Amino acid sequence: MTTLTHAQNKQGVYVDASGVIRWEKDHKEAAFFGTNYTAPFAYGNRAILRMGVTAEQAIKDDVYHFSRLGLDAFRVHVWDQEISDAEGNLINNEHLRLFDFLLAELKKRKIKTLVTPIAFWGNGYPEKDEKTGSFANKYGKDKSVVSEEAFKAQENYLKQFFKHKNPYTGLTYQQDADILAAEINNEPHHSGPKERATEYVNRMTAAIKSTGWTKPIFYNISESPWYADAIVKANVQGHTFQWYPTGLVAGHTLQGNYLPNVAKYKIPFDTIPAFKNRAKAVYEFDAGDVMAPIMYPAMARSFRAAGFQWATQFAYDPMATAYANTEYQTHYLNLAYTPSKAISMLIASKVFHQTARLDALNNGNAFGPFKIDYKSSLSEMNTAEEFYYTNSTSSKIINAKKLKHIAGVGSSKIVQYDGRGAYFIDQVAAGVWRLEVMPDAVQIRDPFEKASPEKEVTRIIWSTLPMDIDLPDLGSNFTVKGLNQGNMINSVAVKNWFNVSPGAYLLVKKNLKTNLNAQNSYQNIALGEFVAPKASKGDIFVKHQPLTTVSEDVAFQINAEITGLGLKDSAFVRLNTANRWKNILLQKTQEYQYAATIPAELVKNGLLSYQIIIHKANGDYITFPAQVNGNPNAWDKLETESYQTYVAAKNARVEIFNAALDGKNSNIYNPDWGNSKVEYVSDENPSVLSMKLSINMPKSTQLMGFQSFFADKMTGRVSELNNLRKLVIKIKASTENTKVKVGLIDTDAHFFSTEILAGKDFQLIEIPLNQLKNDAQLLLPRPYPGFLPLYYQSPNKAAFDLKNAEKLEITFGYGASTKPINIAIESIYLK
Repeated sequence: MTTLTHAQNKQGVYVDASGVIRWEKDHKEAAFFGTNYTAPFAYGNRAILRMGVTAEQAIKDDVYHFSRLGLDAFRVHVWDQEISDAEGNLINNEHLRLFDFLLAELKKRKIKTLVTPIAFWGNGYPEKDEKTGSFANKYGKDKSVVSEEAFKAQENYLKQFFKHKNPYTGLTYQQDADILAAEINNEPHHSGPKERATEYVNRMTAAIKSTGWTKPIFYNISESPWYADAIVKANVQGHTFQWYPTGLVAGHTLQGNYLPNVAKYKIPFDTIPAFKNRAKAVYEFDAGDVMAPIMYPAMARSFRAAGFQWATQFAYDPMATAYANTEYQTHYLNLAYTPSKAISMLIASKVFHQTARLDALNNGNAFGPFKIDYKSSLSEMNTAEEFYYTNSTSSKIINAKKLKHIAGVGSSKIVQYDGRGAYFIDQVAAGVWRLEVMPDAVQIRDPFEKASPEKEVTRIIWSTLPMDIDLPDLGSNFTVKGLNQGNMINSVAVKNWFNVSPGAYLLVKKNLKTNLNAQNSYQNIALGEFVAPKASKGDIFVKHQPLTTVSEDVAFQINAEITGLGLKDSAFVRLNTANRWKNILLQKTQEYQYAATIPAELVKNGLLSYQIIIHKANGDYITFPAQVNGNPNAWDKLETESYQTYVAAKNARVEIFNAALDGKNSNIYNPDWGNSKVEYVSDENPSVLSMKLSINMPKSTQLMGFQSFFADKMTGRVSELNNLRKLVIKIKASTENTKVKVGLIDTDAHFFSTEILAGKDFQLIEIPLNQLKNDAQLLLPRPYPGFLPLYYQSPNKAAFDLKNAEKLEITFGYGASTKPINIAIESIYLK
């Protein structure tokens, strides 16, 4: 056994005297990037089983996708509540078995594990916790790190856990070379004497090492940062951190450029001498509530600049349940259901592995072979051999003759494809390529709203669509052969075009002979492997967001995404103009995308109401937004709801903030929720609300404020923007001459602001736009951990351009008063 352990560990890692993680085999620096994944435990496990899928199959499916995305790291806090009793005895049950099964599947794909044996958490979320009878259930998270009895239970548990042998590998976790390190517990909440915290960490470390464990041991330092000096005194080799740079659980998709939130990861513990010799790992990270596929590569860059060698996102959604995003409402990542975000994880893994540790890269939009483009919702990696992109790109190919790996969503100079799923194109041999095409994923609802298994947020569609692949190594008229089970396609491309359905394919240059088949493997993937969800069962669905306001006598376009529309079905916009209905046909512009132009003569001052109506080939009608069946022209058809857009008269103001409408989706900065508060109140008109922000127990330099996204409000008023010169705010304060900072943030994350003085009565304060100056913006939602920067100022100064403005920021406080202070804002507009 000793020989086996030694041989296994020669494939492992160690932490050197400077705190650098190195490979034992050659002493080179190591780097690992991947995800958390919860299928063996808690709600994740229960939800999978309710879908009629075995946990084993779900695990196999998802681990295959981890491999497809180039991930090489896995971490999850083991739910000790589900595998232990009150004394800390290990319970060898279904959850532990599935965890071992998962580890074995990861091992097959060469994915490494950081094992965290204690979570403290209950097993309910988002459901109610069960009374498990475990030590964590008995003592709770806080007592577990101070109570002597809890210490003993955890010591007992850790000794049994690390002596446990995985039945699928025949190895203990010490013996398994693909389990690289341990993190003692998940997010400890320390309290009491600091000496006790040090003792806790040392005792848990000793318990683990008593089992023969020789691998690195990490302990969290970012969850209880005021205990950092005590934690660093403990006998561990490294420390773990997390990063939630856009907060958590906004309840809706965050709109705007959040790259400033991930520009830098600042570690505050460098002043502790012993810390510099500790390895650094990120156990969890995510840009919560953000769908834009640009955050992960930027985070990976910042991680490497800060010196991290391990980073695992939280958390990958099991494919079996990702249709509803119920596991963790604020997170959403799955190759099938969020293809662009998934490809951004692939790119982020490349960033993490190819960027040197402590490389202080600039925070521009292009670095090395990587590009991040907020406006195009695009992350990209472009080298001679690899080309990856999260959305359609026009980037020039560096050397098409040398390309070996392509992955993307949408179209590029190499691939023309209208599908909504990800695809992978890999060279197997000269003239031979493997193509893998995922089904289309169409988001039909906001995935970050309140979740329910009954509410589908992303629809999966299996379509047969044309694809053009222009690779010199393949040439034209190449053969296309289906590889995965049931895929009988055997055709020849016409020039570079061919029809493709979801599946795995072998593409072979014309007249080239090959004996490769589905059983052959390439880069740890069998050529015939393919995993994808079944097509969604939903009927026709229309997703449409009406423009808030449009300009009078100016034509505008209504855009909609429609899924389930048959070839002979049609869709039209039904306008209510002067109490008469007018129909305008929706034309298909791209797969699932439809548009109709509303002519200028129909765009008249007032309220424009309309519906989108589907006319099926069999004569049936479906009317949206109510999704009501029946002929809309029938005499007995009841009135249903409509989409509504306000038509602004010429020279009307452009409202960018309305307290009643926009307050709930604003990002609030309130560092003292226990005392300061946000309310919606009325004044002389009870139907008009204002947002009231109150600092009730002021402290020096204490601020309060908010940011609000408004770019969508200007989309229909673009023709008028050149004529707007002033920002007008309707505001009052609790005291005269209250200083308030007002500013606008543009798409390139420049902030332009000025200060005003608010009085005790509502007044309209006009701010000439040319008075706005470059400034530092707040990072909202507030990044977590709280020791991360609060402000961001673009390194490049810019001139203000209203066309690029997208967010509003208001702050007040500034420690100017020792008495309670508040402001109330009713509306903000441009004129």
